[in-house]
Amino acid sequence: MRALSYFLEEAARSLWRRRGASILAAGISTVSLLVLGLFLLAGSNASQVIERWSAAAELSVYLTEGATNENRAAIERALTSSGLVNGHSYVSHAEALRRFGAQFPDLAASARSLPTNPLPASYDVRIRPERAHDAQIASLAERLKTMDGVGDVRYDRRWLDRLARVVSATRTAGLVLAGLLVVASCVTVMSVVRLTLFARRQEIEIMQLVGAPLTYIRGPFIMEGTILGTLGAVIAALALWVAFVAWRGQFAAQTTGLVDAGQLAFLPATVVAGLIVGGATIGCLGGALAARAAR
Repeated sequence: MRALSYFLEEAARSLWRRRGASILAAGISTVSLLVLGLFLLAGSNASQVIERWSAAAELSVYLTEGATNENRAAIERALTSSGLVNGHSYVSHAEALRRFGAQFPDLAASARSLPTNPLPASYDVRIRPERAHDAQIASLAERLKTMDGVGDVRYDRRWLDRLARVVSATRTAGLVLAGLLVVASCVTVMSVVRLTLFARRQEIEIMQLVGAPLTYIRGPFIMEGTILGTLGAVIAALALWVAFVAWRGQFAAQTTGLVDAGQLAFLPATVVAGLIVGGATIGCLGGALAARAAR
């Protein structure tokens, strides 16, 4: 305990004497961990949103203008007998126009001013949640496209799969970028601590001459790096929380109702703790690498 107190006092004194370089090192640690946290936060929420959308995936069957009652009856039989459908509802031309106006109020007046209703009638088909990932749904969609009276079939799962791949690729690229920044942070901490070590080389030589343990010589430098890394990580976590609270509502508003602000969640406490521990570890590693010069 006495040794730890000595390490803290010496490290704090050294950081204050070179506060400009210390702020730079802590700032780089903050940026690297903030980037990592942003990609983790975005990836986590994107995955949860995609999962919720997948569970509520729908099949939309758009009818042609000349679709007859017999065509509609055949389509309904195909849906009911598939075993994949939880239910379906018919959407008339008028209902389609009303929904369009509710979702896009800025364009509602323009759509109503047209001489004819441009929106086709359709069926909203609800897929069974346990069959949402079933490959047979794609086969059902292809079969419906060939039926009389069907103009087009849209299946949410297709674009959800593409969106999931984009999110995964973006998250991987972000983690690579964050990894490079973490390495840069470690190098910066090591450089700052090494400057301190060179400035105190005479003091270190005297300590070696009087037989001071190597732990007491290197300990303050390792503690200095640990403090810089921890400080950067704590600031990054706080900045990430502030950014999340400030932008959550704006993001939900800009996505025109696709994402509810209440569904967006901050990183779990374990992940935040992991970021802070990771920052401390990065700083400790940088300090330890620099302290190796004190032999």
